[in-house]
Amino acid sequence: MLYVTVRILGLLVLAIISATRGAHFTNQLFSWDAEWYLEIAANGYTGVDPTMVDGNGNRTAETSLAFFPGFPLMIRLFATLPVLGAPQAAIVVNLAAGIVCAYGLVRLGRLVGGSERAGLLLVALFAAAPMSIVLSMPYTEALFCGAAVWGLLGVLERRWWQAGLCCFAAGLIRPTGAVLIAVVMLAALVAITRGRDGRRPWAALLTAPAGMLGYLAWVGMRTGEPVGYFEVQQRGWSSSFDGGVATSRFIAETLTANENAFVTLTAWLVLCAVLLLILCLRIRMAWPIVLFAALALVLDLGSDGLMFSKVRLMLPAFPLLLPIAVGLAGRRTSTAVVSLALFLGFGSWFSAYALAVWPYAI
Repeated sequence: MLYVTVRILGLLVLAIISATRGAHFTNQLFSWDAEWYLEIAANGYTGVDPTMVDGNGNRTAETSLAFFPGFPLMIRLFATLPVLGAPQAAIVVNLAAGIVCAYGLVRLGRLVGGSERAGLLLVALFAAAPMSIVLSMPYTEALFCGAAVWGLLGVLERRWWQAGLCCFAAGLIRPTGAVLIAVVMLAALVAITRGRDGRRPWAALLTAPAGMLGYLAWVGMRTGEPVGYFEVQQRGWSSSFDGGVATSRFIAETLTANENAFVTLTAWLVLCAVLLLILCLRIRMAWPIVLFAALALVLDLGSDGLMFSKVRLMLPAFPLLLPIAVGLAGRRTSTAVVSLALFLGFGSWFSAYALAVWPYAI
């Protein structure tokens, strides 16, 4: 209920800002990458509208392969229900995934913060985070975060089949699945070398990478290139791992020369994420949680491509919000409520501005 309430408030802010600009907020909800996911869900990889182009304004037979199949498959499955077309099915999928994720976040917050309050605060912070609007759009963040949080819980609670299956799913949803796969496989190897839990860690070790490796192999066969997926990403969206060179350049130029408030706030949010990672280390969270957050942040900030997507791509690094949730859980109720309200206000505005006012892709 808390998750849904916060998301409704975020949609209301988007509706208000959209209305002031003479537009309806649903137009923004189904924009940018949402169009690709809906087209793939409805028509398959080969049937995508030929007028759609990549981030550089080009189109090849392989362009649509940049989008992983897990989310479109879920949309297609739900679209078989009566009165649900692909757009409606996508919203239903993400609503369900967001609720499943919220239950996992409550559990994770309780494990780390030691109280139900910390878990509920984590849910509210996640649902209100800057760019959380994509949790209510046909984007992959809600579905991936649901798989990720339950995969991490599987590791922490030593339910290895759960961890492995969540990794399998995450690897079919988005490239960030590689982060969860790495953490779960490492945790399974640690358990095996220490003789814990018998043969069960092997289940996670063998299952975790199967989904992502299967899709990458399929794209490789389709393109005729062993690293075909990465070639498609580089050609279409200029996205590749450069060790953080492009991100560092973006932050330096933004904070010294750019006059655009949205761009400047994006740079500051990136720096705040790095600070939160340091705080995660200070409160001594379990190493799989910290490693997952660190790798997700490295994968995001260490890649070039669209700098304005950095904040959205940080959403899967949701453990970064744990220091805030744990800190607020130990404060007076009034302090927690005011802090959460300010966070909700800023996050909702930033999300709405990115869709309704900002003219470029998110």
